[in-house]
Amino acid sequence: MPYFSVIIPVYNRPAEVEDLLRSLSEQTCKDFEVYLVEDGSTLRCEDIAARYQDKLDLHYHYKENEGRSIARNYGIERASGEYFIFFDSDCVIPSQYFETLKRELEREYVDCFGGPDAASDDFSDVQKAINFSMTSFLTTGGIRGGKVQLEKFVPRSFNMGYSRRVWEKVGGFREMFSEDIDMSTRIRQAGFSIRLIREACVYHKRRVDLKKFARQTYVFGMSRITLKLLYPDSLKLVHCLPAVFVIGCVVLILLAIFWRWWAILPLVLYVLMLWLSALVKTKSLKISLIAIVSSFIQLGAYGIGFIKAFTWKILLGHGRDINEEIAMRKGK
Repeated sequence: MPYFSVIIPVYNRPAEVEDLLRSLSEQTCKDFEVYLVEDGSTLRCEDIAARYQDKLDLHYHYKENEGRSIARNYGIERASGEYFIFFDSDCVIPSQYFETLKRELEREYVDCFGGPDAASDDFSDVQKAINFSMTSFLTTGGIRGGKVQLEKFVPRSFNMGYSRRVWEKVGGFREMFSEDIDMSTRIRQAGFSIRLIREACVYHKRRVDLKKFARQTYVFGMSRITLKLLYPDSLKLVHCLPAVFVIGCVVLILLAIFWRWWAILPLVLYVLMLWLSALVKTKSLKISLIAIVSSFIQLGAYGIGFIKAFTWKILLGHGRDINEEIAMRKGK
């Protein structure tokens, strides 16, 4: 019986599943099984999964569309491992991932862990720029596993795992936005320790264009207020910074137009810092320039989503009971 059970929800992403399964088939440690749960896709990856049946302990399941959290729980209920690992379908896993993870858990066991993400050399320039935006301290405060962090690390579902003991006590994911943060919070509240294992890194493709990236980060901003309603103490200063950024940009631009032109200089300085940081990290002039755009999209879309949800649900008091909202979303 394998020690690890890998759970992967997928919806209409056959090309990405091909890359993910190929990377899993090349692992130096084979002590894992894979549950690929197709959540009502119209573009199914059953044929791709069949090609890896002789290379992986692979279990393919197709079910009606109910959401990625329910798909993950569907896989967990059928898995036999003692430790569940969760990847997004747009991830590629370095060949020594499970060897590294097993060694780290043997050295210092923990019931829940998370790992960081990075951009592979073969990713597009836009994907590399987006990866910078989502991992840089200048944009996210290091909350996704950066070396310098403004908040306690919270595992994310693109690269996290927890033990069967956690499942038996806490249960699975709830069908909601930012379900991984909700899951990590419930695990911590149940008394389990959580650890960041930096060496257990994955390559994460994220969104392939800036429009989809904007939509994704906008939802992240709105869901932060949902988490605030669920866990009143969960909202930290770092989560508010994108909203402050949006308001600050508007104020500085208006001051530059109607008062003094040099009022815009703090924003210019921030752009310069972003560019230099991205240039050092990516070693590409083109990617570093795209990273400025993607960083402003990430901060702007998140901040607008945050402000909208905060105004509507908290200031105006229109937020319905949050558990009722989750139940309604589950029923869709």
